[in-house]
Amino acid sequence: MADAQTSRSRQLQVETHGLDVIADAERKGTPRTLFWPWFGANVSILGLSYGAFALGFGISFWQALVAGVIGIVFSFLLCGLIAVAGKRGSAPTMVLSRAAYGVRGNRLPSVISWVLTVGWETVLTALATMATATVFDRLSWGGGTDTKVVALIIVGALIVVGGVMGFDLIMRLQTVITLVTAVLTVVYIALVADHIHWSTVSAVPAGSAQEFIGALVFMMTGFGLGWVNAAADYSRYLPRSSSSRGVIGWTTFGASVAPLLLLVFGLLLAGSSTTLNKAVAADPIGALTTILPTWFLVPFAVVAVLGLVGGAVLDIYSSGLALLSAGLRVPRYLAALVDGVLMIAGSVYIVFFADNFLGQFMGFLTTLGVPIAAWCGIMLADLALRRRDYDEADLFRPTGRYGDVPLTPLALTLAATAIGWGLVTNTAASWLSWQGYLLDPLGLGGKSGAWAYANLGVLAALALGFLGTLALGRARVQRQEEQAPGPEAVPAV
Repeated sequence: MADAQTSRSRQLQVETHGLDVIADAERKGTPRTLFWPWFGANVSILGLSYGAFALGFGISFWQALVAGVIGIVFSFLLCGLIAVAGKRGSAPTMVLSRAAYGVRGNRLPSVISWVLTVGWETVLTALATMATATVFDRLSWGGGTDTKVVALIIVGALIVVGGVMGFDLIMRLQTVITLVTAVLTVVYIALVADHIHWSTVSAVPAGSAQEFIGALVFMMTGFGLGWVNAAADYSRYLPRSSSSRGVIGWTTFGASVAPLLLLVFGLLLAGSSTTLNKAVAADPIGALTTILPTWFLVPFAVVAVLGLVGGAVLDIYSSGLALLSAGLRVPRYLAALVDGVLMIAGSVYIVFFADNFLGQFMGFLTTLGVPIAAWCGIMLADLALRRRDYDEADLFRPTGRYGDVPLTPLALTLAATAIGWGLVTNTAASWLSWQGYLLDPLGLGGKSGAWAYANLGVLAALALGFLGTLALGRARVQRQEEQAPGPEAVPAV
């Protein structure tokens, strides 16, 4: 009874852990517990909107379904593989990445990771705000600027409090979000099922191979590749003896199951109505209310907001850790608070000033998806080459076995990113028109050719990072693992 009371009281305290290694006495749970945070973060009703996003590439229902299944499962499998590093090293993802990049060299991917997670939490906050305003408008309760301001304050507060409080509160919150959103999402699906017209869906013409690949890569960047840089942040609390297969399996399953089910239904809805398909591009969540009976609008708002908050809470927690790893020396909760301020500022811009949400969103995903894919490839290869657990003290010591600023991984990241950006285009976002500079020299039809929207750069960066590290990093990893353990004291770096 005393242990249970201690556990409950600990959950109500601000987490004091930052970049430090979790002590053996504090490691708890089993791989099965990873299901809750990953399911809760990805059960968002936004998954339905990805059906419209996928069909927007000009492909058929079956092509979109295959692209979605491959993109979702494969990208979350990458998360599962990286999550193994968490239980092997018991430190945040972007600290474990120092084994591949060096202690201070790792600041480059940490900054990229920070920008990506802050961007994601900003998008999710803005979507929750707009969804609330849409529901209130349909109920004739307002829906204008005042409603958006209040909704933004409430949603932002929920996310910031979760991020500041830390791991234990997040795990409890994600369990509640999982149960509530799962039930209400099933009710939503039952209520709008009569809007599905298979004859219309099946008549959607098939697209080209290039359009199929573009949709597949978009699914990867929209789901698992948006989480790989945080994949070990939760598995680090597991005992070191936990099953690696269990970590991979429960992470992949927990993260994938809801998006897969939501994608199928989203494809059926979007394929049945061109009007709904186009509306989702402007307001991905709010557009889904247009086919609901009035009495379910409030429960819909609850499920939409909770689902988006579930993802944003994990993002703000990991963005705070990434900011610390990038070199900011403040307590973890202050880093999360800084990110919360930026998140709210960005949400204000999206909600009140930005146009063409989908174009900007796709541009953001593919642009940052390239360097994150390069980092992911390097991290996976580095992890595959290691036969021993990490030397935890040396992860914080620039003079230790992992080095300070090794040039090879940094050069590989920059090269893979440069090649990747040359193979993607983002015409809907004018500020990214410089991308795609390799499509013409490589004979792929230039920025207006068939391969322009296939987003090959993400796949190229992932492959180059992985294969390049396997080829160039083996000797470095062997030298590291041949060294005797260093001093046990962990410096504060």
